[in-house]
Amino acid sequence: MIYIDSHDMAGWWTLVIALQVVFITTYYLWSKKRTRSHVLRSNEKPIEWNPKPLVEYDVEVEEPLIMGTLNENVLNFGSTSFLSLDKNETIIDSALKAMEKYGVGSCGPRGFYGTIDVHLELEERLAKFLEVEETCVYSYGFSTIASAIPSYAKRKDIVFVDECVWFAIQKGLDASRSKICYFKHNDMNDLERQLLEASEKKELNSRRRAFLIVEAIYLNTGKMCPLVRAVELARKFKLRIILDESLSIGVLGKHGRGITEYLNIPRDEIDLIVGSLEHSFATIGGFCAGTHFIVEHQRLSGLGYCFSASLPPMLTQAAISALDILEEKPSIIEELNDRSKMMNKALAKLDHYRYSGDEISPIKHVYLKDDLTDRLKHSYLRNIAAYCFEKGVAFAVSAYLRDVEHNCPEPSIRLVASRKIDNENLNLICTLLETAYIEVGPKPDLQPVQ
Repeated sequence: MIYIDSHDMAGWWTLVIALQVVFITTYYLWSKKRTRSHVLRSNEKPIEWNPKPLVEYDVEVEEPLIMGTLNENVLNFGSTSFLSLDKNETIIDSALKAMEKYGVGSCGPRGFYGTIDVHLELEERLAKFLEVEETCVYSYGFSTIASAIPSYAKRKDIVFVDECVWFAIQKGLDASRSKICYFKHNDMNDLERQLLEASEKKELNSRRRAFLIVEAIYLNTGKMCPLVRAVELARKFKLRIILDESLSIGVLGKHGRGITEYLNIPRDEIDLIVGSLEHSFATIGGFCAGTHFIVEHQRLSGLGYCFSASLPPMLTQAAISALDILEEKPSIIEELNDRSKMMNKALAKLDHYRYSGDEISPIKHVYLKDDLTDRLKHSYLRNIAAYCFEKGVAFAVSAYLRDVEHNCPEPSIRLVASRKIDNENLNLICTLLETAYIEVGPKPDLQPVQ
């Protein structure tokens, strides 16, 4: 037998490995140099490179109506400050004091030097107000629901959602990559039909999570969700409910706690409540509310929470001050509800328009009765809005991304009720709408475009 010393064996292996390293390194450097020299000698001329456009086709976008500055002489029916707190002196003073104390911005996300004591105070106050275990505050209302949905719904899940949800929810659905099933607007029978079909196809099972997403008051229609029936179906088919209360917080219920208080639905029936601070609270931002487990998950996986700079302290303080007013004077909610009902009665008398929106909803949509294409309707509504603005009344023509949004709504004028409007204001806008239709609206001899 031949014996080989272990030290000799180790030496041979070391030599082999060293040779391999030298060979591979030499080949890599040689090939890289060869490629570089080839490029430099290519026809001995500079290479011309024209990058492709990010969008390979021209996008025609109608410019929004430029209204300029809205002064005290302009009656604003476009602002969604339902409770008219945007010019409240107490809120403004508290925001200015917070700016003097903390500065303008927080300079970081919530998890990275962006959390200040006013953020924690607002979350605690919101949780107490909404009667839930915990809340977390976002810095932007749009990103709240758009981040909340994909933090729970994933690729293999199934989501049932109303076909008229607003664009932020649709972007959240896109990010979730779940299977999306749209049901007819506020049609619980159609939802039940789809749930039964999904059950028969085994798409609803214990190994797959299922969600139901609705809005308390729909931004695109002004209608209120039949939440009692939706909760019944969710419990029957074991769905998790995500409820967007952006337009109902500070609007519905005796104390302004939203549609759950208005319809007397227990909070624990809703898995996740999402809201906005940009309407009734007259500031910026949004929030998610629910159990400690649900909200804590948001803090770890909500993209808008983890990677966006936190809500500026002065705006956070503004939300706290608005909440103080709402708790001290809950009667302002009843005032708003009365004004919403008054607007419904006034709009019902229009001759050339039809409208959409529940009686108690502060959001109303006014449509042309004429049989025209959506493009023509939008153009005429813009003319009508411009005419009314010249006469001292401002409101918004709803804008949509027609090639992007699901079930893009019909062009409309979006009117907003606030607690400070009166019958004189409503009579003025209705008269102006009728006059504007005659002056700049569709003409009787105009033929519909096919």
